[in-house]
Amino acid sequence: MKNIFILLTLIGCYFNLNANTNINAVVSVLPQQIFLKAIGGDKINIALMVKPGSSPHTYEPKPSQMRYISKADVYFSIDVEFEKSWLPRFQNQNHNMKIVNLSHGIKKNHITKHGHEHEHSHKSQHESLDPHIWTSPKNVKIIAKTIYDTLAKLDHKNQKYFKTNYDKFLNHIDDTDKQIKKILINTPKDTKFMVFHPAWGYFARDYNLIQLPIEVEGKNPKPRQIASLIKEAREEKITAILTAPEFSTKIATQIAKELNIKVIKITPLNPKWSDNLINLANTIKNK
Repeated sequence: MKNIFILLTLIGCYFNLNANTNINAVVSVLPQQIFLKAIGGDKINIALMVKPGSSPHTYEPKPSQMRYISKADVYFSIDVEFEKSWLPRFQNQNHNMKIVNLSHGIKKNHITKHGHEHEHSHKSQHESLDPHIWTSPKNVKIIAKTIYDTLAKLDHKNQKYFKTNYDKFLNHIDDTDKQIKKILINTPKDTKFMVFHPAWGYFARDYNLIQLPIEVEGKNPKPRQIASLIKEAREEKITAILTAPEFSTKIATQIAKELNIKVIKITPLNPKWSDNLINLANTIKNK
């Protein structure tokens, strides 16, 4: 009798585990993980490739992360730089893994160049498109729709669960957008803000702002370009330079010292996506 009870318990555990099998997903950058968790909830396991403090422009996956790829059902790509060389290898590692590009349906910006810097446009159009699409609430709504559609197809039985989460997340995006518009309501159109790395182009596009980048496509400015940036910053009465911890602050600090202004650290990879954009809006408002 005892053996039968144990057998029935093991069978019950087996079917219970199978009934609760989650989708195994991999994402490139932290904001994707936040969006995916918001919609997938407890029905999805998420592995993150680019850990906090690392740059998606120069990242190389670790062997332990390649093991995630082997077990993944889906990889959500977003056109960050390291994916160009690594996505084919990921697919080769796991032929059954579905790759879904979250930038699908989003109109890309060309990467903002220094105002006078048009001489290094030898790169292709594809290479010069800005991958930081998640800095725009409008774009995040498109990203969320792609995530919902994908999860609903992969796990049809939990479609209603995903839809409930998706609708809730859309409301959160709309609320974020309203807060930013309220903060910037008295900020003149085409107000400029200075950044080290041009990661905020879509935010600028959404709210009629202009970012002034120091570094573009991994290239630091030359002395004459630094002089031009300093002159423009003075003309625009820039009071701070925004930098991300993923990049060196040496040149930004040099320019800030010349202008006697602050260097403020803010990363587009912040897991608190909504709070981060609201904080950026407040920083620009207090320009």
